[in-house]
Amino acid sequence: MTEQIAPSSGDRVLEIGTGSGYQAAILGELVAEVYSIEIIERSPKTAEATLQRLGYKNVRVKVGDGYKGWPEHAPFDVITVTCAPDHVPQPLIDQLKGRRSDVIPVGGFGDQELYLLERKNGQLQRRAVLPVRFVPW
Repeated sequence: MTEQIAPSSGDRVLEIGTGSGYQAAILGELVAEVYSIEIIERSPKTAEATLQRLGYKNVRVKVGDGYKGWPEHAPFDVITVTCAPDHVPQPLIDQLKGRRSDVIPVGGFGDQELYLLERKNGQLQRRAVLPVRFVPW
């Protein structure tokens, strides 16, 4: 997924699904700022403590509903989602800056595709990258 979003050093990234914080740490090495949201309350607290202990000052973590994104820090250059909704939530599309990308698994259990969304000529283009299996949203 990280390869698909092609992060740049100046990017601001929104990650939906903090989990252990592993992906947030990888992104924290590659981009300027990472905003990570996790819906399961204890998970982001543990991840945030680990990230702070390891010295990641450019990663922010919060408990919340990823469907809503993080509007107070939008827009984002890149959005990456690590769980599979049945559609791409409109708030995430709205929080995507310019022509950069959003990578998101979409579909029901056992029938999911990883999509790369990019704006081209003012239109949002959606391209299936590969079949995947993620936890449902």
